[in-house]
Parts: sequence; C-alpha cells; structure tokens
Amino acid sequence: MTGPEIMAAVGFFIAVFGFIFGLWKYVDSKLGSVRREGAEAAGAATALASLAREELAAHKLHVAETYVSKAGHRESTEQIMEAISGVKSAVDAMTLRIDRVVEGQPKARTTRSG
Repeated sequence: MTGPEIMAAVGFFIAVFGFIFGLWKYVDSKLGSVRREGAEAAGAATALASLAREELAAHKLHVAETYVSKAGHRESTEQIMEAISGVKSAVDAMTLRIDRVVEGQPKARTTRSG
C-alpha cells in the first residue's frame, strides 16, 4: 500500500469512527434530556401526590369534625327520644294533677236573684 492509500484508509476509518462517535453523542444528549425531563416530571408528580395527600388528610379531618357517624347519630337519636318520652310522661302527670285539683274543688253555687 502506498502512502495515499494508507491515508485514505485511515481517513475512512477516522470518518467512520467520527460518524459513530457523533451519532453516539447525539443519542446520548437526547437520552440525557429525556432523563432530565423524566426527573422533572417525577418531581412534579411527587409534589402533586404530596399535596393531594395533605388535602385528603385535611378533608378527612373536616369530615370527622363536622359530620356525625351512624353510631353517633343513633346514640343522639336515642337520647333525644328518651328526653321526649320523659317530657311526655311529665305532661301526662301534670294533666292528672290538674284533673285532681279540678275534681277536688267544691262546685260553685249559682244564685239567681230575681
């Protein structure tokens, strides 16, 4: 092989190597940008999930403070019904007492002057 042939062969291999190296750098830069975007998206998703978790905890606390459970509602209803029953029996006893008082009074005499 002569000098120009060797230089052509070496130049060809350098060109092929340069092309492969350039292609590798291009692909690597694209992969790097995709990794960065993925990391940013993952960070944003993590922040959003954390915010949603905090909001859910706040909502659960609000519901627990504001609304009553079925068992609590049932217990309150039973207490109210017992109180109403007590008032009813007291009113019944009061009417009986009033009836006794009215029955025990002497009848008023009506006089006619005439």
